[in-house]
Amino acid sequence: MKFLKYIFLIVLAGGNLVATRGQVANNTDLFDILRQKDSVLFRAAFDTCDPETMASLFSKDFEFYHDRVGLTEGRETFLRPMYEQCADKGESWVQPSKRILLEDSLKVFPLFRDGKLYGAIQEGRHRFEFLNNNKQYQKGDIARFIHLWVLEDGQWKIRRELSYDHLPAESYTLN
Repeated sequence: MKFLKYIFLIVLAGGNLVATRGQVANNTDLFDILRQKDSVLFRAAFDTCDPETMASLFSKDFEFYHDRVGLTEGRETFLRPMYEQCADKGESWVQPSKRILLEDSLKVFPLFRDGKLYGAIQEGRHRFEFLNNNKQYQKGDIARFIHLWVLEDGQWKIRRELSYDHLPAESYTLN
């Protein structure tokens, strides 16, 4: 009888382990897809000044929560300044800032509803560099971010973005 009790507990524990999903490995399709989306997003924001590409990655009801700037509600509201800045981008445009994803900081946690993948939480750390008056890049803030990705009509879209725990350049060192 004790033997059956142990078998029952093992099966029960095993079932809970299967039902509980945690962070996905960095060699999975989901991780690769969202790492690529992260790269496309920040390339459009910082390297190419491409608000159309950014718009394609956000849901219409996108919300951006920033620990210093506050809440921005709606994709169009969030992107309006980007459209204005990028419209003035001429031939001599120089990237004014850089975003650098910190190595090995990216994590992805899948979200399931009735056993079906519907979204994912992506978190990581990144740092920024900005051009100074001498046109040289200097260290900027380092921060944490969280993206809530959802599948909308088979496409991954960011519904919520959190940018927080900003630390000034003086407070960290780069290895």
